[in-house]
Amino acid sequence: MRNGALFAEIDAANFEGFLKQLYVMLDCKYPKFFKMDTLSKLAFMGAELLLSEISENTSEHKRTALVFSNRSSSLETDRKHQEAISSHGEQYPSPAVFVYTLPNIGIGEVAIRHKLQTENAFFVFETFEPEFLQKYTVSLLNENKCDQVLCGWVEVDGNERHGFFYVVGRNGKWKHSAATIKNFFEHD
Repeated sequence: MRNGALFAEIDAANFEGFLKQLYVMLDCKYPKFFKMDTLSKLAFMGAELLLSEISENTSEHKRTALVFSNRSSSLETDRKHQEAISSHGEQYPSPAVFVYTLPNIGIGEVAIRHKLQTENAFFVFETFEPEFLQKYTVSLLNENKCDQVLCGWVEVDGNERHGFFYVVGRNGKWKHSAATIKNFFEHD
């Protein structure tokens, strides 16, 4: 879904396949995508869907802050890294896995892709926190740290895969309230 409407129907065998097909469909041309862990790929593709609608040459795009959150941090990748350490056949775990053992790496990939040198933060909460997101984004906007904020909930752990993204600016189509955010989150 994008802006409340079905964006595309993708038939994939698994979530990784879904993300790869979406990447191809959007013609992203960012080869580092294929090295990313699933959490970073989800963050990256959510950003692509929303930021691709905004011209890169505008101050609105250049001054986009990134605020993402989830419940499990980078636990799925952490487990893969620990398995590599514990493996009898491998003495040294792969640096390609280790680099993604922080959840904010996905934000870094988005910032690099879109040349954003703005505020960014990744928070870990037990549950989705619309009240916090609303207050934090309003603070960033009021302090003129950005012109808009891309917010995201990017949860990847075990069988759970959930991406929810929205962009908020000073003026918008909907009232930027915790209730509005929660309503969109529950109906995405």
